[in-house]
Amino acid sequence: MRTVEHQFAVPLDHGRPDGELIEVFAREYVSAAHPADSVERLPWLVFLQGGPGGRGGRVTGLSGWMKAAARDFRILMLDQRGTGLSTPADRTTLPRRGGPAEQAAYLAHFRADSIVLDCEVIRRELGSGPWTVFGQSFGGFCTLSYLSLAPQGVRRAIITGGLAPLDGPAERVYRATYARVAERNAEYFGWYPDDRARLGEVMSHLGSADERLPSGERLTPERFQLVGSLLGGNTRVDQLHYLLEDAFTLGVGGARLSDGFLAQVHALVTRAPNPLYAVLHEAIYAQGEASDWAAWRVLEEHPGFRPEAVEPLLLGEMVMPWYFEQDPALVPLAETARLLAEKFDWGPLYDPVRLGANDVPVAAAVYRDDIFVDRALSLETAARVRGLDVWETGDFHHDGISDDGEGIFDRLLSMADPEPALGG
Repeated sequence: MRTVEHQFAVPLDHGRPDGELIEVFAREYVSAAHPADSVERLPWLVFLQGGPGGRGGRVTGLSGWMKAAARDFRILMLDQRGTGLSTPADRTTLPRRGGPAEQAAYLAHFRADSIVLDCEVIRRELGSGPWTVFGQSFGGFCTLSYLSLAPQGVRRAIITGGLAPLDGPAERVYRATYARVAERNAEYFGWYPDDRARLGEVMSHLGSADERLPSGERLTPERFQLVGSLLGGNTRVDQLHYLLEDAFTLGVGGARLSDGFLAQVHALVTRAPNPLYAVLHEAIYAQGEASDWAAWRVLEEHPGFRPEAVEPLLLGEMVMPWYFEQDPALVPLAETARLLAEKFDWGPLYDPVRLGANDVPVAAAVYRDDIFVDRALSLETAARVRGLDVWETGDFHHDGISDDGEGIFDRLLSMADPEPALGG
């Protein structure tokens, strides 16, 4: 493959194009199978990755969906604003904006609507006509915003595991996903019944023992529950089993958690690489009302997920207020996160009227057992987007493009537009 790095200046606030500018980085990937003198004729595909707060993928070779896409497209992989080589937003850089109020006001410009308008600035600067947009997970949310705010920039759209509710409070999302995660816990412990007891042993141990993560802070039972993110994949559930199987080792004073176990857990529960995931996670659902720690409030309806439950369940993507007390990467952002959770004057992310009249070809994969983006809510949204073609499958989970990205991409591309991609 060949790569080209791009840096773009975009308005922090697209409503004030003459105001402050920030940078957005993107890397272009092209298959070396295309002669160099033909690359300029290839149409663009922009990939919007999951998150929020996830930087674009760094790849050393074309495989999976990228191998499929590179046959016909130039791929543009963004570091969405605030991530990677774009102007960063984290515990080190945000204090330069001022105190928590100034930081929260700044981060209010880091949602899907701003990301989409960044894409339009970039598309025009590259001299591209309407391009193909591929959104995975939160990237699918952004794609729906794209079709709402700037459909003239989209030739076709592909979405995997990313059909967001178009309206309603964030509680709707968590009521649905808590139920899905509970079902997935039951399925997992059905496969690995001994892990039920092992998990209980780890939770009980953490309630009384001072076990420290590599970053120095104590690992609490509730933070350990976040390893449940591994439940959201076809094969990642087996990684959870392998994680638990050698949790303990025997020290001078008795049973302790092994260094290898603690290192693996730390990689799963820290937000040091992507703090915006936690800070903005509920804000991605907020339109005209405060999210107000929705996952934490809905937890009261699902006591089986509380760490003191007799057989506590593992959590999924829920972000809790205590996260900002226990993760060193988030502690300095606690007050900023509180202000964002209380913010009620969020603007709209979607235009249901425009989506109802959509004329851009759209194909979406809806994963039947997805624990992060609920099937029923996804199908509800799909029914409200004119011309959206759904492929519903139980063969994959949320990370389907990691399992068979090439097959999924080819299928959705043919659904979104049966014309050859090189045709425009």
